[in-house]
Amino acid sequence: MKRRIHLGLVLVCSLVSYFCSCSAFYLPGLAPVSFCEDGKGGEDCQTVIQLFVNRLDSVESVLPYEYDVFDFCKDAKEMRPSENLGQVLFGERIESSPYKFNFKQDIKCKAVCTKNYHKGNQEETAEFNKKNTFYVFNHVDIKITYHSGTTEGWRGARLVAATMEPKSIKQVDEKTLNCETGNPMEIPGEFDNDMSVVYTYSVQFTEDNSIKWASRWDYILVSMPHTNIQWFSIMNSLVIVLFLSGMVAMIMLRTLHKDIARYNQVDQEDAQEESGWKQVHGDVFRPPRKGMLLSVFLGQGTQIFIMTFITLFLACLGFLSPANRGALMTCAVVLWVLLGTPAGYVSARLYKTFGGEKWKTNVLLTALLCPGIVFADFFLMNLILWVEGSSAAIPFGTLVAILALWFGISVPLTFVGAYFGFKKPAIEQPVRTNQIPRQIPEQSFFTKPIPGIVMGGILPFGCIFIQLFFILNSIWSHQMYYMFGFLFLVFIILLITCSEATILLCYFHLCAEDYHWWWRSFLTSGFTAVYLFIYAVHYFFSKLQIIGAASTILYFGYTMIMVLIFFLFTGTIGFFACFWFVNKIYSVVKVD
Repeated sequence: MKRRIHLGLVLVCSLVSYFCSCSAFYLPGLAPVSFCEDGKGGEDCQTVIQLFVNRLDSVESVLPYEYDVFDFCKDAKEMRPSENLGQVLFGERIESSPYKFNFKQDIKCKAVCTKNYHKGNQEETAEFNKKNTFYVFNHVDIKITYHSGTTEGWRGARLVAATMEPKSIKQVDEKTLNCETGNPMEIPGEFDNDMSVVYTYSVQFTEDNSIKWASRWDYILVSMPHTNIQWFSIMNSLVIVLFLSGMVAMIMLRTLHKDIARYNQVDQEDAQEESGWKQVHGDVFRPPRKGMLLSVFLGQGTQIFIMTFITLFLACLGFLSPANRGALMTCAVVLWVLLGTPAGYVSARLYKTFGGEKWKTNVLLTALLCPGIVFADFFLMNLILWVEGSSAAIPFGTLVAILALWFGISVPLTFVGAYFGFKKPAIEQPVRTNQIPRQIPEQSFFTKPIPGIVMGGILPFGCIFIQLFFILNSIWSHQMYYMFGFLFLVFIILLITCSEATILLCYFHLCAEDYHWWWRSFLTSGFTAVYLFIYAVHYFFSKLQIIGAASTILYFGYTMIMVLIFFLFTGTIGFFACFWFVNKIYSVVKVD
């Protein structure tokens, strides 16, 4: 398969990553590095600018490959900086590049190396426009913008922007270089003689003191003009939230207030002839079927919720900067491992409230069920990556380290949380449960469980689908995701929307005297994950150009992990919102 290699983007992202190397604590996550001209450097001011290369991606495949897999120019003294867990999980393989230059030393046209390609060795080329002809983009123009510190009291200059433009220019040899004009470097689809390709580069430095260090990412925002769409997404979500909030406020302040006043004024005989949510007070807290599974899901959902909130909050503050590659995933994994205690506590406490007695099974399922499903899926995807020779394949040592984190830290913490959860008394309900279950009257179409669950996920999904597009772009289309402020705001909006939509539907079902709300509250908001999967299928067929069975399996395999995590996350939000609501309304009603 001929791969379109976006080398320029790979190099420039690695270059910007190097610009932001961390040397001390700094609020945006990474400390600035100062650069000086040759001969004026020192410990606090560097002269040499190192350029790194990363993995190679293709629009036709989700399989990334290491830079060394292809026969490009390589650094004679190859260096590989240490990679964090997030970088390894995302398949990033950073290494030093053969492009060498110093600060403020422009390079007009310099050769890197010459490569001889033999018949059949055409994997490095990218299809351009002439029939049965391929073009090698063998030249890169590197433009670096810096901010001088002479007017601000600090030494040297700070690099604030880097752009790279790949070009295809045919060179005769390394002695007669012309990087300004010339014919493109063509390679026929079939050629008999060996061909030589000269790789070259140019470097240009530009001073721009209007760009501050804190605004160094703005040029990426300009190149990706989605900010207006983001604001439209936020406004769309806020309209949905205001609509739901108005509905909930109307129910809480008017309908519920009138219901409670009426129920508390009538005598018992009149109450028996009434209809509505008060009539199911003796059954509304009846333990649900499959309470073990529900408690396990809620424990895992609590763990995911806290992990997501802290990660997004830190990213919103700037501690998980896009320059610090892999930091977001590393933070999420570490937080998930350390949050086993709340998962075990919530699961055990709810299971005890449901009247369960198999506490050993409960704690084992909480610690192993959902993480085991995710790990099994992840391991199968990793086997495909191993077979394909992709750089995204997780090394065996890293897999062992992940298992050690899981069984050595997360599982024991889950046991600790479960211990304290079972030590606590069961959650006290505001009303007693009758011994004989009440018969549920015939329900209309809209108050039946399945239509209500299907409708419940529409509004939460409507709040996130635009943001979801950018997230999928960052994962599958190799675009940088930087709008964590928007994402955190959408996270809060999703939290409110899931809660309010579930409370509304729960109230309607209780008014119809259907008291089976435990599982329905979880599934109503959790059904948003089904819409997420449907959108991911639409995105695959309409936005991506992926071909090949391996890439397709990988896309849907990783998508299923996302869907499961999102299902537990949204379902937990809806459940606890509904749990609070039901406890609240039945605690203010007089029941003889």
